[in-house]
Order: sequence, then structure tokens, then C-alpha cells
Amino acid sequence: FALVAIFFPASFASHFMVFILSFVVGYKAVSDVIPALHTPLMSVSNAISGVVILGGLLQVTGSLNSVSLILGSVAAGVAAINIGGGFYITKRMLDMFVVKS
Repeated sequence: FALVAIFFPASFASHFMVFILSFVVGYKAVSDVIPALHTPLMSVSNAISGVVILGGLLQVTGSLNSVSLILGSVAAGVAAINIGGGFYITKRMLDMFVVKS
């Protein structure tokens, strides 16, 4: 972290610190989840991807070859794929609990 603080502006260093802390907290939160709660956790991650899509769409402004247009489009596309896959996996996990007659 000290190298980041030396070579990059203060705003980047603060954003980098938030990223690292969110990574640590997220890893700790997900690693301690019992198997019975993995399906609700997938649903929450789908909701987070919905927020990413909104953020990506808000960034899709400007000229056709601007960086924000390209990155916003990629973020929205990848988040849409993540949501579709998340709902598919969640359905498969819930189908495991259905009693077959």
C-alpha cells in the first residue's frame, strides 16, 4: 500500500484502500457461509450485479470511441452474463431440494 501512496494521487490511494478492504471483508463473509445459505447468497450477488449494470449504463455517454462508452458497455455486458448465470445456478441449487415422487 505504501508504494501506491507514493506513486499515485491521494484519491487513487483512498479508492485502492476501499477496494482492498472490501475484498478482505467480502472474502471473510463468503468463506464463513454455511452451505444452506449459499442459495440466498447467490441471490444477493445477482442484486449486486444489477447495480453494476446500472452503473455501467450510466457511464455509457460521450462519443462512440470514448473509453467510458467502451468500459461501461463491457461492464453492463459482463454483469448481464453474471446475472443470467447466477439465476441458472440458483435454480439448479433449489431444484436439488425438490422431493421427487
